[in-house]
Parts: sequence; structure tokens; C-alpha cells
Amino acid sequence: MPSADTDQNLPLVRRLEAVGFRAWPATSVQYDGSWQVRLSGGHPSKRLNCVVALDPSDSRDIAIRLEKAARKFEAHGRPILVRETPLTPKPLIDLMQADGWERFEEVVTLTLDLTRIDLPEGTLDHLPSHDVGRYVDADLLVHGSDPALKPALAEVVSSIKPPSGLFVIEDKAAGPVAVALCVQDNDLAGIMSLAVKADRRQRGLGLEIVTAALRWARMRGARTAWLQVVADNAPALALYSKLGFTEAYRYAYWRKESSA
Repeated sequence: MPSADTDQNLPLVRRLEAVGFRAWPATSVQYDGSWQVRLSGGHPSKRLNCVVALDPSDSRDIAIRLEKAARKFEAHGRPILVRETPLTPKPLIDLMQADGWERFEEVVTLTLDLTRIDLPEGTLDHLPSHDVGRYVDADLLVHGSDPALKPALAEVVSSIKPPSGLFVIEDKAAGPVAVALCVQDNDLAGIMSLAVKADRRQRGLGLEIVTAALRWARMRGARTAWLQVVADNAPALALYSKLGFTEAYRYAYWRKESSA
């Protein structure tokens, strides 16, 4: 659940949520008051297909608005998901809980002060690419995702408006073994879609590629890095803790039990 000092973090939460939307843009974004309805028919990412409330005080007509949003998801052939953040009105959480919704996949948002850390020394061994097609192919391979998602993922990556670096580590024999997407939004740098191929983990590749991305972002003027990781991903949390990342806030998803 959100940390005890959530109220103190709300300005930071709002800023990170805003840059997160720009770093991973949905195909369709509609507003109902301060509720954002995000839909991307071609890509299954939960961040791209969910309802997100952006004002804790916006709790009018919750049941009606939730049903209205559900119809929009149904029209896209998707079950409705609600993303709970520290900005979510408590009455909305209470209603979902009372109505038998299921809360799942808690995610930790971490931040790092790039001005106060010593990143591992070295040149930019892994320069970012601007070849979206090459990056998307590598991302799908490293994640073990369905190749049929290539057009949808390419559309997402191509739609990112802030400057972004596409990082790929390749093995001469095995091809891509690690990927990361770094999106620089003014003084903030978001690490997105970081992954190491399953048979190449625990070899330092995760540290290698995230360090390259952070060095690149810092050279371009970024002062704070942020990323999101599922709360039960202990190896990833250990890696980020080693670099100095600390928790800013958490979010989770809600779904109707019938759609689980």
C-alpha cells in the first residue's frame, strides 16, 4: 500500500506520473474530470490500458464514471483495469473493494539523484541507437514476447516525444542479450523496459546497461532518474538499491474478479 508519508510526496507523485505518461504514451487518452482513460488496442501493456485518477478529491459519481469507462474498454475488447496510485480517491478504492474487485501487481517507483552518485567509470561503451526497428526486435527477443507485437511496440516507441536513447547489448553469437529504453524529460530520466535475456542473467548485464543509460542521460543534463519495478522482483530491486535508487511511491492495479 502507499507509504505513510504519501501526502508529503504528492507533488513528486504528480510529476513522475506526468513524465511516465509521456515516456510510455497510450494510443488513446480521454479524460473524465481528472480521470485519465488510457487505451492502446494493439498493445497489452497495463500502463497503456487502464483508468488512472489524478486528483484524490475527484470522487463524484464514481460508480457511474467507472461503468462509463468499462464500456470504453469493452469496445476495445479489453477488461477494465484501474491503476491505483497515491492520487487515487479513497472512495474509488473503497467502491472497488466492496464490489469484489481484485488488487494485484504492486509496483515500486524508484528515484535516484544523478548529481550525487558516482556511476561506474568508463566510456559510453553502449551508445544509444535511434533505429526503432532494431530496438523493437531486440526488446521482443530479450523479453521473450510475441513477435506479433512488433507493430504495436514500434508505434509506442515512435510516439515518445521527449528525447530517448534505445540501448541494446548484443553478443556476437547469441544476438541481443539486454535492452533498456531511457527517456529524458528535461531534468528527469526514466528507465523503461529494462530486461536481460533469461539465460544471461546474474552476469552483470543489467548493471552494465542501466549504467550506460544513466551516464547518457546525465551527460544530457538529467539530474534525477526514475524507474518502476514490480514489488516482488527481488533481483531487480537489489540491483537498483546497489546503484542508490530509493522508493518514491507505489502503485497497483485493480480488476474485476471475473476478468482475472
